[in-house]
Amino acid sequence: MAEQTHVLFVEDDDVIREATQLALERDGFAVTAMPDGLAGLEAFRANQPDIALLDVMVPGLDGVSLCRRIRDESTVPVIMLSARADSIDVVLGLEAGADDYVTKPFDGAVLVARIRAVLRRFGHASGSGSTAAAADERASADGGVLHFGDLEIDTEGMEVRRGGTPVGLTPTEMRLLLEFSSAPGTVLSRDKLLERVWDYGWGGDTRVVDVHVQRLRTKVGQDRIETVRGFGYKLKA
Repeated sequence: MAEQTHVLFVEDDDVIREATQLALERDGFAVTAMPDGLAGLEAFRANQPDIALLDVMVPGLDGVSLCRRIRDESTVPVIMLSARADSIDVVLGLEAGADDYVTKPFDGAVLVARIRAVLRRFGHASGSGSTAAAADERASADGGVLHFGDLEIDTEGMEVRRGGTPVGLTPTEMRLLLEFSSAPGTVLSRDKLLERVWDYGWGGDTRVVDVHVQRLRTKVGQDRIETVRGFGYKLKA
């Protein structure tokens, strides 16, 4: 039998926590559910889960702060749960290092689909087949390394260096950079990036893309990824 995917779920509402835990367990996940952020941090360190679901508003240590603490220690995927789609907490969670978010109340099937989508891309950090093939084809002539100014992308070792210094990227950031590097100079729309990087087969919140692009810029250079107003983003060749 395949090993179960371990989910850390932090939610202070007893009804939501218990109902969601049961739903996830029915779908084959192993779940550690905690009622507050401090207990969630302890459980994260003790159990090393495969993915973390964090409600924004939990006592002790709020979800955004917990996400930041987790991101300081690990690249494990994080999904934030927020009661308001227009809440500033969504953006704060993404800026803290979350990979995606789901709005409450949520349908169990939708939550499971988003979890599986995140896990799929983390299991294949080198990107989708077409993206990986395009990047590999460009890199093959240079030992698997792409060069953009002082930026080096090792598509085989999944490593990035800027000016010779290693750059730490999360798997989502790495997939985003690979999308850009597979077609430098080509404008990629937010919707296209949501489809390719976040595996959204439906319309999603483009704030997810915008925040991740900003995070990526701080690591690879603010001028390396250009905004094309009204269309999307492109990597400067």
